[in-house]
Amino acid sequence: MPHRILLCRTLHPAGMAVLDARRDLDIVALHDPPVEQFHQHLSSADAVLCWLERVDRAALDAAPHLKVVSRYGVGFDTVDIPACTARDIPVMVTNGANDLSVAEHAMMLMLAVARRALDHDRHVKAGGWWDAPNPRMVDLAGRTALVVGYGRIGSRVANYCRAFQMKVLVMDPGFHPMRIAADGFEPIRDLQDGLARADVVTLHCPLTPATRHLMDEAAFAALKPGAILVNTARGPVVSQAALAAALRAGRLHGVGLDVLEVEPSDAANPLYAFPNVVVSPHNAASTVEGLARMAARAARNILDVLDGRRDPAFMVNHELGNL
Repeated sequence: MPHRILLCRTLHPAGMAVLDARRDLDIVALHDPPVEQFHQHLSSADAVLCWLERVDRAALDAAPHLKVVSRYGVGFDTVDIPACTARDIPVMVTNGANDLSVAEHAMMLMLAVARRALDHDRHVKAGGWWDAPNPRMVDLAGRTALVVGYGRIGSRVANYCRAFQMKVLVMDPGFHPMRIAADGFEPIRDLQDGLARADVVTLHCPLTPATRHLMDEAAFAALKPGAILVNTARGPVVSQAALAAALRAGRLHGVGLDVLEVEPSDAANPLYAFPNVVVSPHNAASTVEGLARMAARAARNILDVLDGRRDPAFMVNHELGNL
């Protein structure tokens, strides 16, 4: 019997090429399915490749044959990891596929905010030129960046900031301070201390109970006045209410966001009223190259597990071990 693979959206050709090379697969492709349809098709699936679909206990109860959950990306907050582990279902992610794309996007947001790029774009396109309102622009060189989270993306951003001649502070309790120092960056143990010194704060940490609302009222009170905040991690790492209050108080030069606390957001989001807030729709990884890398890796993750190989480099619940 062929393995039934459930795709929850149309997969990039690079991923389909990996799957199409096999003759033992039955591929069912949906497009952003509602929960009822998702659960219905899970009932016969051996593997699922999901985007933002929630793989919770209800989904797993509907999937008696499921052998692997493959995420199109590196985040897994939509998947109930303990429930998958209890059912011996490895959860696979595309580590390494989107690091470069997200890191470049973080720098794009940083530069767009520092140089007020959208203000000038809107003014010129409205027929203006030399009579621009001249919002204050700043250089990145010579300023201090605090990189929160030193994984694959954060470490790239730290190096990019250094290339822009910035002083780089790094905070990540998962890395020994000597390791961070050996890379040429200053390790930070206390967030409040780092925030007080930083001209730019760029977030690259996963969403956990400890990092939810890491940037809250106290954090914004500690933040150096006139700083730039960039978030390409997860929306709830930043309290939207606290951020809006800091913007209203004029404490920030500006903000660059690829993620929001509630997604998708609507036009009533109070953050949209601030001209110094630049927002992208959680698509930092979605370059042509990034999409291809993620699709191919997500597809290979499925085949590896079905073929009896659980690569710990891409498995979230690695305690399951290899087969």
